[in-house]
Amino acid sequence: MKARIKWSEGMSFVAQTGSGHALVVDGAPEHGGRNLGARPMELVLAGAAACTAFDVVLILRKARQPVTDCVVEAEADRAAVEPKVFTRIRLAYTVAGHGLDPRQVERAVKLSKEKYCSATIMLGRTAEIETTVAIVEGDRVTLDPPAPAGG
Repeated sequence: MKARIKWSEGMSFVAQTGSGHALVVDGAPEHGGRNLGARPMELVLAGAAACTAFDVVLILRKARQPVTDCVVEAEADRAAVEPKVFTRIRLAYTVAGHGLDPRQVERAVKLSKEKYCSATIMLGRTAEIETTVAIVEGDRVTLDPPAPAGG
């Protein structure tokens, strides 16, 4: 796996992934950023949530569960002093489908957390990781969009 980060200007960077994708990373205005992109630690948290969501959907599909949607809302607390590592991460899974077996959904989340999700397992070395699971009957999970952080 590879990535390249190139400084653009101010505290903005362009991240290029080994798979050929690019995104803008920027710092908070109080650190010289202009809010042009996600913060680096936001990407770490989003990456972990995406990693576990990927696992859960894959595990449910392999178990022939009729999964139609999966949303993982992630929230993290950070240490007060440098390095400000994550100390607590809350992952709220909402899985939609038609006639999902709740035991299979719980099993998928557990397998992701304990065996397959390299991102959350790695972050679990410094952070307590809590999970909640909700199952929705239907095609889509409808949630309010996350509120933007204050900087």
